Amino acid sequence: MTPGPAASRPARRTLRAGFALLLGLLAAVLLAAPAQAAGYRYWSFWEREGSTWSYATQGPAQLRPDDGSVQGFRFAVSAEADDSAAPRSKAAFAKICEDTDERAGRKRIALVLDFGTAADAPGGERPPKPRTACASVEEDASTADALAAVAPPLRYDSSAMLCAIDGYPAAGCGEQVPGAGKPSAEASSDASPGTEEADSGSAPGGGGPSAGLLVGGGAVAVLGVAAFWQSRRRRG
Repeated sequence: MTPGPAASRPARRTLRAGFALLLGLLAAVLLAAPAQAAGYRYWSFWEREGSTWSYATQGPAQLRPDDGSVQGFRFAVSAEADDSAAPRSKAAFAKICEDTDERAGRKRIALVLDFGTAADAPGGERPPKPRTACASVEEDASTADALAAVAPPLRYDSSAMLCAIDGYPAAGCGEQVPGAGKPSAEASSDASPGTEEADSGSAPGGGGPSAGLLVGGGAVAVLGVAAFWQSRRRRG
C-alpha cells in the first residue's frame, strides 16, 4: 500500500526541519570562525622596570626619562598594542652603560634596539642584529633625543610616527600586513627558512572540532533523518 499525501507530510516537514538545522549549523560555524586579523609593521616603544618590559604610554618625543632608565624599541608585525613583541634583551642599565662615564648636567639612558625577525622584515630587507647603546644627553632630553644620539638616521612620517631606526627599514611606515599572526617574542632574528615546525593542520590553540567536521556531521544527521522516514514509508 502506497502512503497517501497525508502520510508523506510528516516526512517532508522533518526533512525541511533537518535541512534548516544544517543551514543554521553552517551559519554558526562560519560566524564563530575567528577572522585572520590584519597586522601592522612598525617600531613599538617600551620601558623597563627591573626585568619587566612595559608598553610605553607616551611617545618617545614626549617621554623624558630619568638618569639610569632603560628604554627599548622593537620592530615587529602585530595587530594590537597588547600583542606587540617586546625587546628580547634583558641587559641591565649597569651593563649597557658601563663604558659611559657620568657627566655633570647630563644623564645616561640605556637603549635596547631590537630590529625584529626575518619574518617581520619588509620584502627584500634583512634585519640588523639587536644591539644596545648608552646615550649621554642633556638632563631635559627626551627618549627621541637619546635615540637620535646613538642610532641615526631616524625617519619619521608626516604625523611624527617613528618609521626607521638606524636606517631600518629603508621604506614604509606602519603599513598593513594582511593575515598577520601574533608575533613571537622569542623568535630568533637569525632563523633561517625550513627551521619552523611543520603545519600540523590544527588551528592555533586547537582542541575544538574543525568547521568541516561540524558541517559534515550536520549533513550526516540530515541524511539519517531522511533514511529513517524513507524506511517508514516503505514499511507502511
